[in-house]
Amino acid sequence: MKIVYWSSTGNTERMAQMLGEELEKLGGSAEVEEVSSVSPSALEKETVFALGCSAMGDEELDEGEMEPFVQEVEKFASGKKIGLFGSYDWGDGEWMRRWEARMKEAGADVAGTVIANNEPDDEDQANLAELAKALCG
Repeated sequence: MKIVYWSSTGNTERMAQMLGEELEKLGGSAEVEEVSSVSPSALEKETVFALGCSAMGDEELDEGEMEPFVQEVEKFASGKKIGLFGSYDWGDGEWMRRWEARMKEAGADVAGTVIANNEPDDEDQANLAELAKALCG
């Protein structure tokens, strides 16, 4: 399964790695890739994948790389099972709620969302394990 992420501080990158580890524990495979190294079209034929992005600015997706990527994914998200994850340092997770709503509006089946306040901890690991199960189910 492809896991594509953008990380400003390394926390969302760590979450992507943790999700990949959880998928492998379930017997699946995981390709963890930074958004700059992947084209949105690489996800077009995938039926299940995960996207991660830390909150930026006023609780927004990264505008430089992730936002344009997500805009392209929205064009073919209908019918796809997608997991969303990311980290933040301020606010209350509004960026994730908006992102989830966007994906649902595009017709995606959002399997779940996981947000970490700064560095992911044991609770976040457990939540990523649940997301991995939902993505595999």
